Amino acid sequence: MSRERLYLFDTTLRDGAQTNGVDFTLQDKQVIAQMLDELGIDYVEGGYPGANPTDTEFFSAKPKFDHARFTAFGMTRRPGRSASNDPGLATILEARADAICFVAKSSAYQVRVALETTNEENLASIRDSVAAATAAGREVMVDCEHFFDGYKENAEFALACAKAAYDAGARWVVLCDTNGGTMPHEIETIVGDVVRRIPGSHLGIHAHNDTEQAVANSLAAVRAGVRQIQGTLNGLGERCGNANLCSLIPTLRLKKEFSEKLEIGVTPEKMTTLVKVSRTLDDMLNRAPNRHAAYVGESAFVTKTGIHASAVLKDPQTYEHVPPESVGNHRKVLVSDQAGRSNVIAELDRAGIPYEKNDPKLTRLVAELKEREAAGFAYESANASFELLARRTLGKVPEYFKVEQFDVNVEQRDNALGQRVTVALAVVKVNVAGERLISAAEGNGPVNALDVALRKDLGKYQKYIEGLKLIDYRVRILNGGTEAVTRVLIESEDETGESWTTVGVSPNIIDASFQALMDSVFYKLVKSGATG
Repeated sequence: MSRERLYLFDTTLRDGAQTNGVDFTLQDKQVIAQMLDELGIDYVEGGYPGANPTDTEFFSAKPKFDHARFTAFGMTRRPGRSASNDPGLATILEARADAICFVAKSSAYQVRVALETTNEENLASIRDSVAAATAAGREVMVDCEHFFDGYKENAEFALACAKAAYDAGARWVVLCDTNGGTMPHEIETIVGDVVRRIPGSHLGIHAHNDTEQAVANSLAAVRAGVRQIQGTLNGLGERCGNANLCSLIPTLRLKKEFSEKLEIGVTPEKMTTLVKVSRTLDDMLNRAPNRHAAYVGESAFVTKTGIHASAVLKDPQTYEHVPPESVGNHRKVLVSDQAGRSNVIAELDRAGIPYEKNDPKLTRLVAELKEREAAGFAYESANASFELLARRTLGKVPEYFKVEQFDVNVEQRDNALGQRVTVALAVVKVNVAGERLISAAEGNGPVNALDVALRKDLGKYQKYIEGLKLIDYRVRILNGGTEAVTRVLIESEDETGESWTTVGVSPNIIDASFQALMDSVFYKLVKSGATG
């Protein structure tokens, strides 16, 4: 039996950007958009061209996607203007995008109060905007804002708005639970009515999470016939957020009710990267990941003591609804020293680090990991630092060099142009096989200066790190007060394009940064096969 195609639409970069405390830079948007394309998302909504400089620049050139369609968001033409005489509509049409998603009111109350226009003018605005975008060669979709509230208030008008968009040529008519207050059974009933007028293959759902049911509402809409879901990574969005794609994707692929009837663009292989995608987004936003998140949370497959843990050790299916590896997560059984040992062995297997099962050093590694994680180290997000810790504890990392001393000074002064600038100067003294080397470097900050100075001259190891560069630097304060502990995550990349993450923790941000920098250099030397 052939399966129907269900399309996934990501609005992390537009609706997710309305999350309190979230502010994407242009580089953030570019990185996240590529990540979504690689995951297998069908539509990536990049933002609202013309609304702010970042979004406008983002849409000045189309990303090089392998799968996704780059989508611009915007409003239908304003009441009282023609489609050819609306600057906002013109900006959207000029954006370098494959598709355009218009937002249009579909509630008589919203048309009257928010737009202060007539129902007839609202319908004309929908028709005119869709026609203009279709004529410009764009794939068009319309987000029918407040659709479910509008339907309950005046079903005839809400349906007329959706039908106007479809009849004018919209590829997708998206039904929005904008205020997030509709119940799943209501969603299923109302969508069932819409499907009698518009084919489900042209309908989508956009659910907000104000009653903690955005995922349930999206699945209810799918059961009723819609074939596009709009959502965000980690459920980002204004107020309580949007439907969480990190929960929807595995449910759609792993639960038979959906997987036997529907096909999505995220393959089983790509779904194994879901945890990494989720954590990467949180790291970029400097947010602590929700450890209790479904599927991707750190605790999603953790069992702690008692009969549950005993059963999981015998057969994981006793207390796991899906295999954790299917989403890139892994099992943890917090029951005893033996279980802790098992978790570490699983991590060593994943990293490809050789070991002897009866090696007493494994017990020492378990204890070391527990102590460090209690101190704030996050090895889930720092694969390279974990590998180094494991290899060092098991006695498998040469001491390539030793840093005897480092010094960092930050100075504010006038430059040659008379401009006031702040400059950091770092000096690093290293001992390489008995040879003392001293390097100094300036940088635009103390960490940058330290990074440059450390990698300036490592003697016989210099050739191995020529292509090494720091590509991201993230800081998180783990507790408050004057004795706050800082965690630094550094992402590095080498000449092959391979990247890795290292971590440092200290009450001193410079010290934490230097720990992560040192791990990055040592990891590169280990990876390159340098000998001591």
